[in-house]
Amino acid sequence: GHNITEVVENSVIELSEIIEAENNSDIKHVLEWLKEKRDNYSTKVEEVGIKDLDGWQINSDTGNISHKTGKFFSIIGIKVGGAEDREVVSWTQPIIKQNECGILGILRQKINGVMHYLLFAKSEPGSIINPQLSPTLQATDSNLKLAHGGKKPLFAEYFENGGKGKTIISVVHVEDPSRFYLKTNRCMIVEIPENEEIPIPESFVWLTLPQIKKLLKVDNAINALARAVFGSI
Repeated sequence: GHNITEVVENSVIELSEIIEAENNSDIKHVLEWLKEKRDNYSTKVEEVGIKDLDGWQINSDTGNISHKTGKFFSIIGIKVGGAEDREVVSWTQPIIKQNECGILGILRQKINGVMHYLLFAKSEPGSIINPQLSPTLQATDSNLKLAHGGKKPLFAEYFENGGKGKTIISVVHVEDPSRFYLKTNRCMIVEIPENEEIPIPESFVWLTLPQIKKLLKVDNAINALARAVFGSI
């Protein structure tokens, strides 16, 4: 007597895939692979003064910090008032302003009949440990438009402007509004056909959902942005 909607049908399919994937859900080799990446991590990060940054400038009138291109983000000040439900009613603080929507995108594909998700062992300069498992694509609009003068992020063509493949999830969420001002990200999952072959660099790994669920319980294995995408499922 129940209606079998598309949502119900998709949930049944996903459940059967999870049951099948559970037979191969060991993560020991994944953690060993990630440890090898960390052991061979060569990038060095050191704290320097704002005045020593290349391409960044401090406005002499406001004190705001911004990039010479006007892209990426800026550091501004805000004054908050009337916050009756907070710890204090009013305060001032610096905040990162980035009024653009980035993309947090994860590719998925059936491999031997089981759904897999493609994660990237990505390093970030402010991370306590590098690399961590990240979305397939983790990029701001400035990065996608090459404001840095570098190269296009890998797999961007699957998520930009409708992209390639079948969009399963596409939802915008706010990025930590206590630290970022007007910053949003679009969480996306895009499925590519089972018979489509794409080259996968050695810093990427295909994982099943049961493996990912186990890795979510491991400290510093999966970064916050990948967690945001999987939270949209």
